[in-house]
Amino acid sequence: MKKKLLLTFLTVAFSIVLLVGCTTKQESTGGNEEKVVNVYTSRHYDADKELYKLFTEETGIKVNVVEGKDDELIERLDREGEDTEADVLIVADAGRLHRAKSQDLLQSVESEVLNKNVPENLRDKDNSWYGLTKRGRVIVYSKDRVNPSELSTYEDLTNPKWKGKILVRSSSNTYNQSLLASFIEINGEDKAKEWAKGLVDNMAREPEGNDRDQAKAVVAGEGDIAIMNTYYLGKLLNSSDPEEVKVGEQVSVFFPNQDTTGTHINISGAGVTKDANNKENAVKFIEFLSQEKAQSVFAEANYEYPVNPNVEPSELLKSWGEFKTQDISLNKLGENNKRAVEIFNEISWK
Repeated sequence: MKKKLLLTFLTVAFSIVLLVGCTTKQESTGGNEEKVVNVYTSRHYDADKELYKLFTEETGIKVNVVEGKDDELIERLDREGEDTEADVLIVADAGRLHRAKSQDLLQSVESEVLNKNVPENLRDKDNSWYGLTKRGRVIVYSKDRVNPSELSTYEDLTNPKWKGKILVRSSSNTYNQSLLASFIEINGEDKAKEWAKGLVDNMAREPEGNDRDQAKAVVAGEGDIAIMNTYYLGKLLNSSDPEEVKVGEQVSVFFPNQDTTGTHINISGAGVTKDANNKENAVKFIEFLSQEKAQSVFAEANYEYPVNPNVEPSELLKSWGEFKTQDISLNKLGENNKRAVEIFNEISWK
């Protein structure tokens, strides 16, 4: 009798332990899903960090961040597979977002908020990624040595009159790869290759440095024209370094192809990872970044163009004037990336 009672007691006790354990695990998992979002990002700006804090204040969801370069983060996601902690991937190029999607690292997201806030051409056709900020890749020229009336199109940069006067960074740079990918889409491979070869012929020096370094080289007299992203000039003009401000003040922006195909644009964008453990929080996070408050911060603090059509650019960007953009889906920047890299190698753009 005593043995039977003891057996019954142990069975009940064991069942209670299992029940409590399961309940505790469920509650813990549920709590994590509600309070955490893990972000892999190639962006390293103070404005982004402020937005992460604001998101946490508004939602109670803590943002854990891992920073790295675009390709490094994509490779890490691929290597980690199902074991990844990442819920969101943010990179600074539509071509890299396309790469992440093509490697099956992102998942499709259905969000009325994102579809409303992000125009169709600035998001993936299958909703695997969404643009967050926009920048133009423009001509930046010396105010002292170049009359803007001499400038017109990207294609005109191959004109012999610019020989030895053009500065641009390496072909390994994603911004240049996406620029050429857009030309492949608009003009075809042959003309895109012809343009790249013509630009190499007119370079003032072998490519080196980042976009800001190209502007510095213009001011130093190494060349007269640079190909740059717009927000880098904004950063020069608002730098804490007086010398960088001087550089920014001695150059100006020209938006090419306004009477033809439009100026090339690219984005920083985000997608929910395929194996996200906190998908709901990830979607909330990207939605937050697409809304007017966050878009205004991107525009004012980082000199990027908002993707949300309800948000105006900063006063600095407005001062450069409105401009027509290329009328292509940014998916094409990724689809044409491989051929763009091949062309760069073929014509020896270092």
